[in-house]
Amino acid sequence: MVSVAKGKPTRLDSPRVHDMVRGLHEADVAWLNFEVDNLEADAQRIASILGFSGTLIESLVRTELSEYEDRDTELGLLLPMIRIENLEVTVQPLLVLVRDNFVLTMYKRGKVTRFRKFARYAETAMRKIPQDYTTPDKLTILLTRLLDENNTRNFDGIRRIEDQGEKIAGDLIREDIDRRSMAPRIYHMKRALVQYLDALWASLDVIQSLRHGDAELISDEESLLARVALLGDDVQRHIQLSEHMSEVLSGGLEVMQSIYNNQLQALNNRMSFVITWLTVLGTAVLVPNTLATVLSAAPPELQIQDPTAFLALMIVSTGLSTFAAWFWVRRRAPIPRLD
Repeated sequence: MVSVAKGKPTRLDSPRVHDMVRGLHEADVAWLNFEVDNLEADAQRIASILGFSGTLIESLVRTELSEYEDRDTELGLLLPMIRIENLEVTVQPLLVLVRDNFVLTMYKRGKVTRFRKFARYAETAMRKIPQDYTTPDKLTILLTRLLDENNTRNFDGIRRIEDQGEKIAGDLIREDIDRRSMAPRIYHMKRALVQYLDALWASLDVIQSLRHGDAELISDEESLLARVALLGDDVQRHIQLSEHMSEVLSGGLEVMQSIYNNQLQALNNRMSFVITWLTVLGTAVLVPNTLATVLSAAPPELQIQDPTAFLALMIVSTGLSTFAAWFWVRRRAPIPRLD
């Protein structure tokens, strides 16, 4: 827990919630952060000790991506925490509760540790909150700072997707790359981008609800509400960037399909070329073979006894039949060319 009392920040690191309750009564504004093993069960226990209603926690944790609950004396937010590693998108819930003079954040213990870095300089950040501000003003400043930290870590995902996109673009210009492996890579990248977009839209819904919900615990000052508006604008810009990248990936899939179609067309041309000339050669062989069969079965007076004349007949018949077959095929359809 990091709290500020009369401009003096205080830090208390303890796994026991009861140790922090006394400090909350003495603080002007405080931030509590918990990493728990079971968000649904542990959130109920921790929140009840700090005075939150059990139905508030139930309504928040039963949703998947995002939720906004305003109950005048307490405020609850559920936002997505996005982590992308090797195009594997992991979305975990971040529970943010606001009451009296403190903000409570809770999330499941694991690889997502985004508030640990902020906790190092949280005392400095909270010291800068003006002492003459009202409690809702102080809570708004602290809440927007925490939401901005979560958004900043979420935006790291688009950079990882861009890195994978650059690798795919580099492989596409190589001639020795296996084209069959490119389409699945582009598909997995597009799927990761869609999941990332879903989480961003969920985060934007919560921020917009916070901005326009007119909660009692949130300041009415336009300058402070503008900070919430800036958070929404940042998310919208990243949504637009992600949608543009999705269009680029769709174009990449179309390019891959065109490459496959060209390869199939080239293979079809080769097959047509081979079949055409096999037809011509088959006809060329069939005519002299038929003549030889007929002449061998003919009466003696019709047979050609001179080997030279018989050979000349076979050569001439082969040439004429080849030319006739080629001419007939040429008239029916153009013979394919091989580039």
